[in-house]
Amino acid sequence: MYTPKRLEQAITKLYTAFHTDMLHPECCKSCAVGNILNNSEAWKHLSDAHGSVLLNYIGKVHQGLGRRFNGYTPQELLQIEAVFLKACGYSLPLNHKGVKPSNPNDKELLFEGLSKTISYLCMLDGVTNVMDYSKLFEFKEDHAPVHELAF
Repeated sequence: MYTPKRLEQAITKLYTAFHTDMLHPECCKSCAVGNILNNSEAWKHLSDAHGSVLLNYIGKVHQGLGRRFNGYTPQELLQIEAVFLKACGYSLPLNHKGVKPSNPNDKELLFEGLSKTISYLCMLDGVTNVMDYSKLFEFKEDHAPVHELAF
């Protein structure tokens, strides 16, 4: 299966961040997009609020010029972050009055956010969802597996 370079790099960065406890939804450098962009917070200037999917003037200029950041357009970056935050239990955009999970470092919540984010990244690139293992459990009438597990 062909995997676009931007997808492979994004998954690698998110995987590393998750396992080194460097994935934090409320920090622009350590959230999903912050990690994809090498722990940069410069992307936060593309919108007026963390978690917003609306580009501000700066975001619209970059989008209009066809700029890409590690392969992703400004609009894609905002969508990726929104998917991550929603899956982690946040109401969007983030503000002091919004719903927040009781523990933003909860590994189960972060894994849910990571799973939904990677699914979304796969959808953006038209790639089969790498997080979907359901095909491994399909079986024939004689209960034999449809697909073999290969390592």
